[in-house]
Amino acid sequence: PKVEGAVLLIERWILARLRNRRFFSLIELNAAIAALIADLNLRPFQKLPGCRRDAFLALDAPALSPLPATRYVVGNWKQAKVNVDYHVEFEGHYYSVPHRLVGSSVEMRAGAGLLEIFCANQRVACHALNARRGQHSTTPEHMPASHRAHLEWTPAKLIKWGQSIGVAAAGVVTWQLENRPHPEQGYRACLGLKRLAREYTPQRLEAACARALAIRSPTYRSVASILKSGLDRQHASIPTAASTALPEHENVRGADYYH
Repeated sequence: PKVEGAVLLIERWILARLRNRRFFSLIELNAAIAALIADLNLRPFQKLPGCRRDAFLALDAPALSPLPATRYVVGNWKQAKVNVDYHVEFEGHYYSVPHRLVGSSVEMRAGAGLLEIFCANQRVACHALNARRGQHSTTPEHMPASHRAHLEWTPAKLIKWGQSIGVAAAGVVTWQLENRPHPEQGYRACLGLKRLAREYTPQRLEAACARALAIRSPTYRSVASILKSGLDRQHASIPTAASTALPEHENVRGADYYH
């Protein structure tokens, strides 16, 4: 009743004073109302000491919480399931979450240029919104340790490593980087070649790469199969630098491109 009475009092106070005025914008009307409310709040109480303004400062203001540092933004929410590559799709772009959440259901909130991702009511990731469809935004900390190792190897470093093994290994590494539809696939194959060098020795890896080039199948699977079956120990013509050189074509880049 007290609240309704206060509303009625303010309504009558304002309408009585503005009934004969004409306003041409909402801004102008709000300014007039604000001035009248300020005047009303300073009017002394009839039966109590002070005014509404004094009562607010003494009773209400101390109990108020500070306003948020950032203004609230209405978000666009969407549910998704985390893919096996620990990414979720939002408007055609893919954003990473911690890899332990693969297969989990998450909620995404887009607003103010950010995409927040929640799992079990806990925020697990935050990315800047990206409008590039089909691309990925990946936080390194979200990646498994084996995937983070890829970040340490640039194409130039991988080619230099291949050259340290031999001409044939450099040829296979270059082929992997140039012919895979996605660079990540080439990185994985090259890191797989590094593991083979540790397992079978660099000399055997070079021989296996030479045979893979000779049969025109310079893939990781072919090199691994050659090593496993021992075919690298059989005679095969070792390609020269000229024979492993890439063909001249505007879409084919050599090792110098990555330096």
